[in-house]
Amino acid sequence: MQITNENISHGGRQLVVTHDSNACNCEMKFSVFLPPQAETKPCPVLYYLSGLTCSHANVTEKGEFRAAAAEHGIIIVCPDTSPRGDDIADEDVYFFGTGAGFYVDATEAPFSNHYNMYSYVTKELPALIEKEFNADMSRQSITGHSMGGHGAMICALNNPGTYKSVSAFAPICSPSVTDWGKNAFTKYLGSDESTWRTYDTVALIEDGNKLPEILVDQGTADEFLETGIRISLLEAACKDNGINLTLRMQEGYDHSYYFISSFMADHIAWHAKRLG
Repeated sequence: MQITNENISHGGRQLVVTHDSNACNCEMKFSVFLPPQAETKPCPVLYYLSGLTCSHANVTEKGEFRAAAAEHGIIIVCPDTSPRGDDIADEDVYFFGTGAGFYVDATEAPFSNHYNMYSYVTKELPALIEKEFNADMSRQSITGHSMGGHGAMICALNNPGTYKSVSAFAPICSPSVTDWGKNAFTKYLGSDESTWRTYDTVALIEDGNKLPEILVDQGTADEFLETGIRISLLEAACKDNGINLTLRMQEGYDHSYYFISSFMADHIAWHAKRLG
């Protein structure tokens, strides 16, 4: 592991880190904010998963999370959205390949060589955080935006008990029924749609996977609300299967980091109560 950038912010340390990933078979990069409390005691961890086209840098620079993280004493970990490199299979579109790993473990060549973001986020990255930082791994939570909101919810649904809480900003709720998801899942996972259900929040809930509660913020002016987000499907699935969904429709907000940064402190405070 190598720290490539470090800044002091709100009394804590904002780092950018690179390391060799076994899961993705390449060098990976993430950012981590260590609140001042981490100097003296183990702190809980909140993972933030980013959306299409993003890297670790977008939320690190625009997310405005450090004041709240320092107040509540929470480590914030922001991984990249895909493997990267000249030898990584890719396509020249924003919704697939580099910047668009969809947080799955690919089974189809050539993508299976590197696109294993699910294992990276749920196994390899937490192990690295536990080894290198003053983190209390018994207290982990997860959140994310758009494709990352999808990622946060599937990670929590597939790993009961691992995360104390899960939230999302404008999540892709059922990628299997969106053009983005159908394209990505076919190429990453193959044409058998039954295999997609492991990585589809609505399908997982329909299949009996449980969470105590989910917090979601969604902008009413989001240009992807009807085509990509499909929030009504999440509402119906949670209602039919006894999951407490707190859905806050935020009037006039779009899909951008102006939206995310407006409610980031709310989400961190919400997770802090559940992290104890």
